Amino acid sequence: MRFNVERPDLTEVPPLIVQYISYLEEELSRIGAKQNDEPTKVFHEPPSTINVITASNKGLVKRTPRHFYSRQKRGGMGVFDLDSPEGDAPDFVVVGDQEEEAVVISNFARVFRLPIATIQEAEVRAKGHPIRDLMAFHEKEYVAGVLTGSDNYVAILTEKAFVITRNRHYLKNGAILYDVHQTGAPVAVCWSNGQDHLFVSTQQGKAIRFGVKQVPNRGCLAIRRESGDELLSITAVSEDEGVLLVGADGKGTIRRMSGFRANKAPGAGGKTAMNCETLVGAMKVGEADDVFMISKLGKMIRFSAADIPAKEGVVQGVVCMQLRADEVAAVAVSEMSD
Repeated sequence: MRFNVERPDLTEVPPLIVQYISYLEEELSRIGAKQNDEPTKVFHEPPSTINVITASNKGLVKRTPRHFYSRQKRGGMGVFDLDSPEGDAPDFVVVGDQEEEAVVISNFARVFRLPIATIQEAEVRAKGHPIRDLMAFHEKEYVAGVLTGSDNYVAILTEKAFVITRNRHYLKNGAILYDVHQTGAPVAVCWSNGQDHLFVSTQQGKAIRFGVKQVPNRGCLAIRRESGDELLSITAVSEDEGVLLVGADGKGTIRRMSGFRANKAPGAGGKTAMNCETLVGAMKVGEADDVFMISKLGKMIRFSAADIPAKEGVVQGVVCMQLRADEVAAVAVSEMSD
């Protein structure tokens, strides 16, 4: 609906406010033109056994069928998801088939095989249940990483910036993957096929890429961090793929690996992957995938990865999620079948 209202006199209005009003007018005009030119395509996902699993920092977890989440346009507000108590923000989100197992790796580098169906199913907006009820954690043990699906190897990034790889046959329930006293507790985990590259990133938006074959059996230093920087994530990717990078401010980009040169060996200093104050997510993504982002206030948005322009160079990213006094807490990528 359009209203033919004459613009009031803005002579006495501060220039910054006038500039903001002009910006809003331009955006409304652009959106209106786009809606007139492009018919709206409504996406309806048929029911399936694929679930979205969300968990809080203090270990409350739930699963919800993926088709319960409507796909929105990039830049939307999202919907309220995990209902956790104040002070217990969402910590991670993953997507997996309820007929399969999730591989949970704790801060003690212990492996837990968790049937996804044992996680209590709930509506989109619902409270979680203690994950400790499902796994025999020690008193100071907690979830450090969760893997769904499967591949030949698991790659582990530790708090001391080491990378360690283990064959999937090591992932037996209760197994200890390595000595955390030597190389530090796990920070992030990912699958690898053993032929790809590992993309290791930090919270300041620095990253390094190197071949997984270059990691010795005992592990090695993955990246040299700058003072005050923290390790964030590890993901396996090939030369012709892209990595989704998301900042706490809700902006994101897809960085093509063709524009991010691989190092000859691990252990070097990182290069800028994305201009941001705090990076909160970095993972391999395909154009046909869907992105799930959850905020610290528990709001979840789902949109197509194709809505994010892929870039070869360093950028600040585009708005993926509108935030008001809020920050993005975690990100997941879900492969969509045809």
